[in-house]
Amino acid sequence: MKLKVYADRMSQPSRAVIIFCKVNGIQFDEILIILSKRQQLTPEFKDINPMGKVPAIVDGRLKLFESHAILIYLSSAFPSVVDHWYPNDLSKRAKIHSVLDWHHTSLRPGAAGYVLNSVLAPALGLPLNPKAAADAEKLLTKSLSTLETFWLKGNAKFLLGSNQPSIADLSLVCELTQLQVLDDKDRIRLLSPHKKVEQWIDNTRKATMPHFDEVHEVLFKAKDRLQRQREMGTVSKPGLQSKM
Repeated sequence: MKLKVYADRMSQPSRAVIIFCKVNGIQFDEILIILSKRQQLTPEFKDINPMGKVPAIVDGRLKLFESHAILIYLSSAFPSVVDHWYPNDLSKRAKIHSVLDWHHTSLRPGAAGYVLNSVLAPALGLPLNPKAAADAEKLLTKSLSTLETFWLKGNAKFLLGSNQPSIADLSLVCELTQLQVLDDKDRIRLLSPHKKVEQWIDNTRKATMPHFDEVHEVLFKAKDRLQRQREMGTVSKPGLQSKM
């Protein structure tokens, strides 16, 4: 049976899994789970992921959720995956795991929390939360500095001093690409102090083209729609910004 990927391309981790499959020639059926319609909470989907979140996969009898677990499984289960994504070298794998763990405790709550509470919450039927946005921005700014000064070592193109991308690069870059839905001035204010981060984002995008842009098309359309709403004054103002 063909791999099934349950995803919403507005979801950062969903995009990472889809791009990974496309780049590595993994054949799959993509099943759309529309988060704005709360389809992730239906009994049918919760039979696949009781946590009610995307992405999730079904591969034969295996049902698996959490994007990092999915990326690790796909890297190990499909022979077409090139070694640099999840190396056989255990020490390199361990370092990739350290980045992925850090992502879920630092970068993701910062980036996703800021975007949700300053821009995207109304699309999910939630109120904007300026205080939560301000708190998330502080964590995002700290996380970007950590990327710039620690995880991006020397002149290497990718994380952990590597010249080829791993599943950690793809996961984290998809996270930060969600910042595209912010007002341009807000996004530039956050990213422009971190030149190595900006170059790394571009390196990862180029290494996964044309699939990166194709999978992110839905996000770019959302960005354009939100920008038109801002110009017409029909979108809520972003949350409070910390003065750093």
